[in-house]
Amino acid sequence: MRGAVAAGVAAIAADSVFIEPNHPRIVRQEIALRRWPKPLDGFTIALLSDFHYDSHFSAHPLHAAIAMVNGLNPDLIVLTGDFVSMRLLGGHEQESARAAEPCAALLRQMHARCGLWAVLGNHDVFTDPDIVTEALRAHGIGVLVNESAPIESKGAHFWLGGVNDVLSGDSDLQATLHQRPAGEPVVLMAHEPDFADYVARYDVDLQLSGHSHGGQVRLPFVRPLYLPELARKYVRGLHRIGGLTLYTNTGLGTVGLPVRLNCPPEITFLTVRPATV
Repeated sequence: MRGAVAAGVAAIAADSVFIEPNHPRIVRQEIALRRWPKPLDGFTIALLSDFHYDSHFSAHPLHAAIAMVNGLNPDLIVLTGDFVSMRLLGGHEQESARAAEPCAALLRQMHARCGLWAVLGNHDVFTDPDIVTEALRAHGIGVLVNESAPIESKGAHFWLGGVNDVLSGDSDLQATLHQRPAGEPVVLMAHEPDFADYVARYDVDLQLSGHSHGGQVRLPFVRPLYLPELARKYVRGLHRIGGLTLYTNTGLGTVGLPVRLNCPPEITFLTVRPATV
């Protein structure tokens, strides 16, 4: 009996280290928005987050994700932060931030008709946001820092907004929405999902986030063992907060230990439609 238990524990441990973290899954989600333009019915968005790039561990699910995303042929790709990782023992921030270069080089292999767009996460900001931003932009990835850009397709458009990382204290939602004419639809990238309680006070239709890793390690019947600040309420999946729709992606990479259990890496494939009521 003890041998069987030990073998089972060893199998679970091996799966959580060698198998589950390296095999992303595609989560398909249809979202209906009241103000979504009718010509954009069926517009698709691939949402990825929390890459925490390193060449030994988190590079593997990112390599796998490239072909998967391109096979989906999304209209738009959004990347909601944490391209790099802070060192656990501190220091060497710029060295950590330079991991954004190989991460961006891989991300740029994904293609979408309306481009790749990003916001920074807390790990990006607390290493060196300038290095991370420059690496992304050098590979043709748009980075929105408290600003919005119109996304045009089929003779219609919506506004894609991006707030700077909330935990850094540099987010400014009012500035982000300033460029958008009143009443036009907004999809907001915000790294931390629990920011949605604040966003719901504003005229925003859809918020896309990451940060939580879905808990990364999830034991049956209990809450995740660890959740970061501002990711403890809307941990994963679809949520509605007043008139706001929120989707929290569980991330591609890992932080801390390179382990995932009952929480595989995620590529979210969103299909957006006008609400019928």
